[in-house]
Amino acid sequence: MQTFWRLGLAVIVALSLAACGPKEEAPPAKKTGSATEAPGVTVKIAHAGPLTGSIAHLGKDNENGVRLALDQANANPIMIGGKLVTFELLSEDDQADPKVGTTVAQKLVDEKVAAVIGHLNSGVSIPASNIYHKAGIPMISGSATNPTLTERGLTTVFRTVGRDDQQGPALAMYLAHNVKATTVALIDDKTAYGEGVANEVEKALKGTPVTLVGRERTSDRETDFKAILTKLKARRPDVIFHGGMDATAGPMIRQARELGITATFALGDGGCTNETARLAGTAAEGLICSQAGLPSEAAGKAFLDDFTARYGDVKQYAPYVYDGTLAVIEAMKRADSVDPAIFGPAMASVRFTGATGTVEFDAKGDRKNADITIFTMKHGRLVPIALVQNGLVSAFKR
Repeated sequence: MQTFWRLGLAVIVALSLAACGPKEEAPPAKKTGSATEAPGVTVKIAHAGPLTGSIAHLGKDNENGVRLALDQANANPIMIGGKLVTFELLSEDDQADPKVGTTVAQKLVDEKVAAVIGHLNSGVSIPASNIYHKAGIPMISGSATNPTLTERGLTTVFRTVGRDDQQGPALAMYLAHNVKATTVALIDDKTAYGEGVANEVEKALKGTPVTLVGRERTSDRETDFKAILTKLKARRPDVIFHGGMDATAGPMIRQARELGITATFALGDGGCTNETARLAGTAAEGLICSQAGLPSEAAGKAFLDDFTARYGDVKQYAPYVYDGTLAVIEAMKRADSVDPAIFGPAMASVRFTGATGTVEFDAKGDRKNADITIFTMKHGRLVPIALVQNGLVSAFKR
């Protein structure tokens, strides 16, 4: 009995000594270079655009532009509000559909994202922007060109490209004075973008010697355009302008040539891609089109080198969504906050040099001094041939 008592006492003493022994010290703070690493915070930045369907190649191009900007920011961590920031990308497929787009917008609001880079299409961006504005979340598009997007007094809405009421007149001017067209026919796809840019071209042509000889309508889901093309063939237009995306522009041009139509095709930025050439084949040769900004060839070398090494050739809008992402990060740094309610107002005063040149916004959230580039299709590739700046046309110089 005494033996057991002594054994128990020894165990108690040993446990007491262990409990009173030195506590394990917390690990020392990690070092980043010579600076002590501060507490971190993860900030969600969203991309929204079509990742499935006929223009998924453009949506994925945009997503890659956002991803590159965030990856670069994470590789060179920044301190905001006394914390090291890590950016996380949330990407959602809006299917280029306004109804899906508003559902996606509400989902991103519920996810408490700090900002949204998107949407690609004007028809999706406009209704989605209402949801973001109500939640106080900045939205910046690198591709939506319909003027309505920034004409509603929503202080959370921005874009890094030009507008259709800049693009339409620039293209109309080029068709009238450089192509020297005398008759033009219009086709639009009934979307906010396609109808909007066609309206702007039509308005601008009224101030030129060009005669409008017809206007037809299709949809962004159509694949057979021969009925409306046959109507226009009888009117012998010099130029047919199509307001729509490359997914419809390519087949439309190919079918027009099959019908013996020799008119020059003209397109807005939605069809101003090399995908149009892929879909149309040799029928696309000689088309004229515009982009609401500088061509990808003019993007910053560092951006192009990094982007092409990771993702291949730029499809179209990636440099603009990349700069849109940089604008958000710049606003956070200026406001020293990742809270949209605090950094959001700073978006209006950002000014920096990005992949597409100097980025700054006017009072509406539109990009200041947006350039318009005119292209032609040559040997299956788009070639920039002119710049339109402040209503003046000049030859594009590399």
